[in-house]
Amino acid sequence: MPVASAESRLAAPVGAQSAAGRHGGRVLACAAGAFALAVAAYLADVVTHPLALTLDWFDLNIYNHAGLITRQAPATLYSWHFLPGVQYLYTPFAALGFAAGSLLPWAVLRWLMTVASLAAVPATVWVTFGQLGWRGRDRAAAVLAVSAVAMWAEPVLRSVQVGQIELVLMVLIAWDLCQPDRRRWKGVGIGVAAGIKLVPLIFIPYLVLAGKLRQAAVATGVFATTVVIGFIALPHDSVTFWLTGYFLHAGDFSNTSQGSLLNQSLLALVTRTPAGAGSVAGLWLGVAAVVGCLGLLAAAALARTGRPTAGWVTCAVTGVLISPISWDNHWIWIVPLLAVLADAGFRARGAARWGFWGFGAALAAVFADWPAHWTGRLAFVPHGLVGFDVRRHPMSEIFHLNGIQLVSWNLFVLGGLAMFGFLVALAWLAWRNRTSAAAT
Repeated sequence: MPVASAESRLAAPVGAQSAAGRHGGRVLACAAGAFALAVAAYLADVVTHPLALTLDWFDLNIYNHAGLITRQAPATLYSWHFLPGVQYLYTPFAALGFAAGSLLPWAVLRWLMTVASLAAVPATVWVTFGQLGWRGRDRAAAVLAVSAVAMWAEPVLRSVQVGQIELVLMVLIAWDLCQPDRRRWKGVGIGVAAGIKLVPLIFIPYLVLAGKLRQAAVATGVFATTVVIGFIALPHDSVTFWLTGYFLHAGDFSNTSQGSLLNQSLLALVTRTPAGAGSVAGLWLGVAAVVGCLGLLAAAALARTGRPTAGWVTCAVTGVLISPISWDNHWIWIVPLLAVLADAGFRARGAARWGFWGFGAALAAVFADWPAHWTGRLAFVPHGLVGFDVRRHPMSEIFHLNGIQLVSWNLFVLGGLAMFGFLVALAWLAWRNRTSAAAT
């Protein structure tokens, strides 16, 4: 079976089969040119359009206001509304960081966040290829080539547009998980990220199942420390967030929010079926439990068979799928997945190689930031190859989708399920090969 044989070679050292070969200089130059072109095209897009269309820093503005409130009127942090229906949803610990950021002038803060978010893309790809075994010129060429593609992913540019913290948290988590297991402080990054936004907590059970108990303990300890810091610095807000159950229902989880086109989670997918006209809580919890358990087991299996990178990427994709609200910009984990697919394709041979690369190209197309006039999208609407209806549907219609709407309204979550299925299949093949080898 070609895929199985390709997967069995995923742990082979890259140095034994140079990515650039005898033409390393030209490959590196082409990759650098592609990345420079991607960056130049993005800058040209920003310069030639009204700034509000490409960079509005909406989420960053919420963070900044939350920071100001933390410094001046902290007791109102979780009752304050930035706009009607728009509240601060992060932890008290995160509010302390936003308070520090609010000390900077707004003009400095917004551009600093933009540069940091853009830099997080190649930084994530760099540490990912490093863990996969790439070194030297080969690593540089691979990072530049994949980053050139990832720069035009809609979740990436959406995160940069609104000043979301997602890209910064992604590189923090990826850097942490790519550290050698012997590092005593491995797990700190996950703990800090979870202390800011709770979704990264899924990496702790992944570490436990993968047999990395010390790292899981470090992550848990650091997360607990962030909670304690919040209680010490912001006791009233910490009681509100942690002890009243606010963290369980922060935000609007009504049918309107669940079925919003911007929400690309399993809950949104279920809500946009005819069943969504009523309560879908039980159905969603059942589906999320199955996907969550299967995803964590697959991630652990990959880690235990010498494929830790594919393991933590599987865990990340699982987290986005099962989270009740996963906005379009939460699918930034397409970035390290593209690196994993590029690496797998390079190590494979024949049809398997083109299978890996073809799947990566298809995902890049689905998650790409296509021009609005190609997709007919509205502002603030995620779009991919299929595109979305040019008219904003009445919310009653989210329960009566048909035809292409079933694809276009769920494009990112369907792409996520394709990633999930692929990674679970890799885990099954890796575990089967390990079992067969042990038997012989």
